[in-house]
Amino acid sequence: MADPASPAAPRPAPTGAVITLVGAESTGKTTLAHALADALRAQGRRVTRVDEVLREWCVRERRTPRADEQAAIAQAQTQRIAAAAAAHEIVVADTSALMVAVYSQLLFDDTSLLAPALAAQRTYCATLLTALDLPWVADGHLRDGPHVQAPVDALVRAALRQGGIGFSVVGGRGEQRLAHALRAAQAALQPPSAAPRWRHVCAECGDPDCERHLLERRAMRGERTGG
Repeated sequence: MADPASPAAPRPAPTGAVITLVGAESTGKTTLAHALADALRAQGRRVTRVDEVLREWCVRERRTPRADEQAAIAQAQTQRIAAAAAAHEIVVADTSALMVAVYSQLLFDDTSLLAPALAAQRTYCATLLTALDLPWVADGHLRDGPHVQAPVDALVRAALRQGGIGFSVVGGRGEQRLAHALRAAQAALQPPSAAPRWRHVCAECGDPDCERHLLERRAMRGERTGG
């Protein structure tokens, strides 16, 4: 029996649902994060957005980080997301520590950041992977070039599979891309009993509904219509 004179035990901080956008450079993560947060707010949800620590770091330092600077950036991204989730119903995060870990793996052959990044990623409500179907756009020293998109995409997918983390691939342009992201986010925000079960489909399989075939059909339709 509790002592009525003793102070009540502090309640744990509320933890909001975190929706993270991951993917290679120039695949629209930042634009989509802004649009997705706005769309969820328009539905009456209490939403905050978490921006990318790495981008802020590069702008401030006017360079990309060295190998020994990656861990602090990844940790700062995870901490920023956790702080936002402690105070908001929904968090839309423009990237997560997973992307820092993947770039460390690609550029420095350092896989030490993957385990903590995946541990954090497992706690998030949804992982949206932006597809490689947008034209690459230069952004000064913040981007390495279109040649790294496919390798980064492959490493992200491999890491998510390694961590047993389900993800939704978000493709299309403009309103179509937002609609796909919003549908995935809304499904993830449903109660567990109502949310559809995630199923991974290999990019090289023969399933007519898998991502590779959907993107190919979309590209063919664009060619026929001049889009």
